[in-house]
Amino acid sequence: MLVLALVMFAVAATTVGVALAANAGPPRNADLGTANTRIDFAGSDGAAVAAAAKAFGTIEVIAHQTIAIPGSLDTLDVRAQDPHGKYGYPTLRLVTGRYPTGPGDIAMTKSAAAGFGLHIGNRFVENGRVRHLVGLVEDPEALSDEFALVAPGQANPPSQITVLLDAGNQRVNAFRPADQAGIETRGSLNKTSAAVAVLALETIGLLFVGLVAAAGFAVMAQRRLRALGMLGALGATDRHVRFAMLTNGAVVGIAGSVTGALLGLASWIALAPHFEKLAKHRIDALHVPWWALVAAMILAVVTAIIAAWWPARAVSRSPIVAALSARPAPPKPAHGFAALGGIFLLIGLFCLAFADRSRPNTWLIVTGTVTTTFGMLFLGPLFIRALATVGRRAPIALRLALRDLARYQARSAAALGAISLALAIAATVAISAAALAVPLSGANLAANEAVVYFGPGNNLMFINGVPGVPDSTAAEVGATKTRVDALAASLHAQAVIPLTAAIDPASGTFQGGTPIAVGRGATSVKILRPVGSSPASGEGVVVPTALGKVTVVTHGSERGIELTDTVPLYVATPELLAHYGIKPGTINANTDIITSMSGLDGRVVMAPRGGPTPCNGKPGCRVHGVRPTRPAAPRGPYEWHATMQTAHQLPTYTSDPIALLTAKAARAFGLRTVAAGWLIQTKLPLTTTQINAARQAAADAGVTIETRKSPPSYSKLRNGATAVGLLVALGVLAMTVGLIRSETANELRTLAATGATSRTRRTLTGATAGALALLGALLGTSGAYAALLAWHRSDLHPLTRVPFLDLAIIIVGLPVIAITAGWLLAGREPPTIAHQPLD
Repeated sequence: MLVLALVMFAVAATTVGVALAANAGPPRNADLGTANTRIDFAGSDGAAVAAAAKAFGTIEVIAHQTIAIPGSLDTLDVRAQDPHGKYGYPTLRLVTGRYPTGPGDIAMTKSAAAGFGLHIGNRFVENGRVRHLVGLVEDPEALSDEFALVAPGQANPPSQITVLLDAGNQRVNAFRPADQAGIETRGSLNKTSAAVAVLALETIGLLFVGLVAAAGFAVMAQRRLRALGMLGALGATDRHVRFAMLTNGAVVGIAGSVTGALLGLASWIALAPHFEKLAKHRIDALHVPWWALVAAMILAVVTAIIAAWWPARAVSRSPIVAALSARPAPPKPAHGFAALGGIFLLIGLFCLAFADRSRPNTWLIVTGTVTTTFGMLFLGPLFIRALATVGRRAPIALRLALRDLARYQARSAAALGAISLALAIAATVAISAAALAVPLSGANLAANEAVVYFGPGNNLMFINGVPGVPDSTAAEVGATKTRVDALAASLHAQAVIPLTAAIDPASGTFQGGTPIAVGRGATSVKILRPVGSSPASGEGVVVPTALGKVTVVTHGSERGIELTDTVPLYVATPELLAHYGIKPGTINANTDIITSMSGLDGRVVMAPRGGPTPCNGKPGCRVHGVRPTRPAAPRGPYEWHATMQTAHQLPTYTSDPIALLTAKAARAFGLRTVAAGWLIQTKLPLTTTQINAARQAAADAGVTIETRKSPPSYSKLRNGATAVGLLVALGVLAMTVGLIRSETANELRTLAATGATSRTRRTLTGATAGALALLGALLGTSGAYAALLAWHRSDLHPLTRVPFLDLAIIIVGLPVIAITAGWLLAGREPPTIAHQPLD
């Protein structure tokens, strides 16, 4: 029963793993629907759409319009799309309500509707146009996508037009308008990647089945050694003995594979709905590679037979007297296996290193994965023997446990291999998920922070990365602060800190000009046009001082500057310094800027100033506060090189005040201060409900709020893989230790007869389980890192993000759980010697 349970458990785990691999990745070219090509045009280019219809015949047109989300920096994509269109219908699914049919209808995704505080039947007003929310929709191929849906022809004016079509590459290449935004053609890379994942995982799964079965049949052969010797004494040939064991293997393989496949399929159907949240797309539970499942069942039977063949071969060659004595064969030297394992390991790592991550080679990946796995497994006997050698001076119970692992090396190594393999897969997923995750320091804000910008949305007139602010009076600032305080109170804020910016007093207000393309690569550069020559209220904003690099560019008769690597500068006010625990006395007298960033050398302080545009080469012309020809003086009125001081107390999030201009520097540069916004900090991370309510409050107050943009999170994937790996390893470990302890039942009886207490028995079982768990965790994690280092050889930086918690659970937690479980479950006293069972 234990052997059958092991095979069944292994096949079930393989079935679930293959189904996960087939459904884990995003649907290939999800935004294409059933089409094979997508062409994007500018919204005003109706002629190109007509030309596409003439060239390809049947096409589907989807219009996109971008609208601002009040009180937020984000925008919403409004799609005018037929839900039953020729190609795009797989990208739409009605959740509740109905699809929009007329000019007054609109549907939204659940998160978008929540962001506007809307429910079905509510009015939605945008740019003076009134629509009613008639339904909730989703993109089943991308559940994280937020958008609104209107009837075809109702996204006017469109900002972009998408054309879906089905045509050969030759016809698509012949149709390439000069002003197209882009062409996307369905590729086979995702399909190939999914097939590679399924093939590799099934290969590893079959290896896992083989190892588990080998461990079980090795114990079975030893348990039946005396009975098989009796067959030999009665005249059975070696072929008869092998046939008896192989038949047993075939029966166990068939029963275990069928039962395991059904159990695995049932488990997958139950898990699939929960897996959708992790995969971020809808999953059809019956979308399983049936060919892989059938192949796994067939090969599991073959693997069980092969696993039974090796111990059958050894038993059949055992002398009859030795078989009747039931003494185990002496273990083979471990160095031979270790040498073979080293060769396999090198071959596997070489294949993975040259499999080409950008265009993966299927056979190199499969070969590298399998040979690397075999290499690590063949190193197992060496570690088992080494552990037994180290434990020679340990207490008697621990020494006996480690000696038994080395004595029964065949089944110990197979069990260790199965445990190592399960943990290697878990460690690989955890490490890869950590490598894909965005570092917290790269986020815009902490989860418990929000920044309120002094000024309404209009995309906040972000000019070259610097948010513009209205030049307001003290009364206007006070009135806005009252509304911001109410907003902060609704968030249960702990602190509300004013943010102050600095501007050139001679600067007028600006409005954004038309982006122009300059140089190779068509870099978009914003030309700023002044609204007035002096600070004044009305249209436009004042652009605060920033830190960055300046390059003067020319396009035709226009001249402008390109600002790169810009960092907004806030003024180091006493409130801001006190919030971050920076004492004014610690700031050097000659410091202009204190910052938490490094590598800012070469950047200058830029204060935008008005002036005629284009410059026409006049010497006194100012473009965005910088002369086209830089003055020789290091500190001129147009370009200031600042003295910087590092302050580690400041945050590193990109939208936090990470660079502060000292009051001394503001006076030296001749700048004046203006209110720029407020930093709100709460005790707990902000929830989605709080953020949506804060956006509505910000819109009513005429300000804009920015909260943390959640990067793609792989923590659930990482933690889930760790949990599954632990469960699989514990399952194999429990059954394997059960086999091992049943095999040494006679020794337990002898120990009990000589006065050994339950503590000795508990120590034996706990040490056996803990040793296998520890070796499996170390081998599995080491193998995972070796394979990933080879795979990422061109860029090892992602691997510097180490999932310490998950690895600690695998390397430390699993042995602790194994030892504890073995200790608690092994206290029962065995039957007396007089009740020794007969074979």
